[in-house]
Amino acid sequence: MDGKGQNGQKTQEQPPEQSAAAAQRGFDIGKVLEARKGEHHAVVIQDYPDPDAISAAYAHRLISSAFDIRVDILYSERISHPQNLALVRLLEIPLLHYDPEIDFKQYNCSIFVDNQGTTAREITEALEKAGVPVLLVVDHHELQERLKPEFADIRHTGATATIYAEYLKNGPVHMDKSHREHMVAATALLHGIMTDTGDFVRAGPKDLEAAAFLSQFRDADIYGQIINQARTRQTMEVIYRALGNRTITESYSIAGIGYLRADDRDAILQAADFLLTEENVHTAIVYGIVTGSNQEGKLVGSMRTSKITIDPDDFIKQVFGKNAAGGYFGGGKMSAGGFEIPIGFLSGDNNEEYRQMKWKVYDAQIKQKIFAKIGIEVKPAG
Repeated sequence: MDGKGQNGQKTQEQPPEQSAAAAQRGFDIGKVLEARKGEHHAVVIQDYPDPDAISAAYAHRLISSAFDIRVDILYSERISHPQNLALVRLLEIPLLHYDPEIDFKQYNCSIFVDNQGTTAREITEALEKAGVPVLLVVDHHELQERLKPEFADIRHTGATATIYAEYLKNGPVHMDKSHREHMVAATALLHGIMTDTGDFVRAGPKDLEAAAFLSQFRDADIYGQIINQARTRQTMEVIYRALGNRTITESYSIAGIGYLRADDRDAILQAADFLLTEENVHTAIVYGIVTGSNQEGKLVGSMRTSKITIDPDDFIKQVFGKNAAGGYFGGGKMSAGGFEIPIGFLSGDNNEEYRQMKWKVYDAQIKQKIFAKIGIEVKPAG
């Protein structure tokens, strides 16, 4: 039975147009947006957005403008990776940081790009509380069940940016390098594809086709500045800690790095990428406790693999399971994944001795779960 949401939008109990069928028929984003002319939409990207999410969201904003649709790109938490900061600043990509004071009822609907709500919890809950319906999900990660969108285009591509490059190639926007917005979209999307496919090493035919199309409109000088950002000293220290703390077994490299600031969170995935380059290592997992100004802390981890028989999404979900609400603590896509676990009643700073005791507990627990998954028996100490 159809009904009306709080904003007067039609809601449906039927399942949304899903990935395989959408990909087969050629999903037409123009038709979806044409029916929403003149509206105001919220485009949601994950809490700690990466180039794939940022670029795809900007491309969605560009396509939406052809239908006189205003778009706010919303994210929470931080952008900390030097290349991500350069991407946003050099291309002047407008992003709106989450604030609970935002009037979410101003939005006619929401669009989730490169995520399905599980990595954008605060914004997702705020939109739901305001009664804002989910119009569309565009993603390349494995299907989650957190949202109930009217439409979904979820494909097994190397990047969500690949999907948006196809939209631009076949859609209502006629790309022209002389238009700055077109150059920005092409440059950002190309970077999104490159980073999510490991410098195109894991790129498939669709990713390479998209990159070839985008290369006609990108700004090579700006792109060079983005990719040539140096690693920060803090990132180098995290990589150093990961190297010193790593345990290598069965070609898995597993490293706990202790505590780090929220501003340095992206160093975890950079450390995992680095450990994966070691000889005879096919999978790297790096994790640490990320603390913010409120000192609550979360255990955050990143997984990278070059072994095609390992599915990071399945691996992480099996290892860490679900929270009390039934949502998984993490997931992934082809060759990469991540997890985030609240540390609950053990949160808080206290003194250094307590912090180290707490870290030892979590470090031992995470290793035990990972070793159990890969079939390594660990005998208790003592």
